[in-house]
Amino acid sequence: MSTVDVTTWYLEQTSPADAGPPVPAPEGVRVECAEILSPELSRFLYTAVGQDVSWTDRLDWDVLRWTKELEGTRTWIAYERGTPAGYAELAPREDGSAEIVYFGLLPAFRGRRIGAHLLSCATARAWELTTTRVWLHTCSKDGPHAKANYERRGFRVYRTEVEEEAETRTPGPWPGALG
Repeated sequence: MSTVDVTTWYLEQTSPADAGPPVPAPEGVRVECAEILSPELSRFLYTAVGQDVSWTDRLDWDVLRWTKELEGTRTWIAYERGTPAGYAELAPREDGSAEIVYFGLLPAFRGRRIGAHLLSCATARAWELTTTRVWLHTCSKDGPHAKANYERRGFRVYRTEVEEEAETRTPGPWPGALG
């Protein structure tokens, strides 16, 4: 099995002011909180967003594991004209911080400022969960613009790690879906 070096960046905001002004919603986009815990919905969003960026750590979870992991989290979903475009999963942590556990857009919705708006909304909601800091991590397997989007929204790198990992193939979308 081949391996690959993966760089992980941990980023944080230590004040709500770090986020800067809210990013306006593109026309036809709204962000709503999923008020009912739904492992099926969360799994759909996870696989749809992560299909082409190597999100594999949750793929083998059963419904009980999904339910347990989602307890206490809040999922914010971006919709464009009624269609799910992406999501942010937020979780308060024992140290008083709030983590943006997962964040991303389905491939067809990237590059249209939806991610900037969703991250702006998610960060504001995360600050409602904490008074200390909002943090997240991204890695070199994520989309090529992920880290830059976080930095534009006021997140700063506070730790970087490089680890060798087994190279994994994501299942991807259905055959031929991305051209």
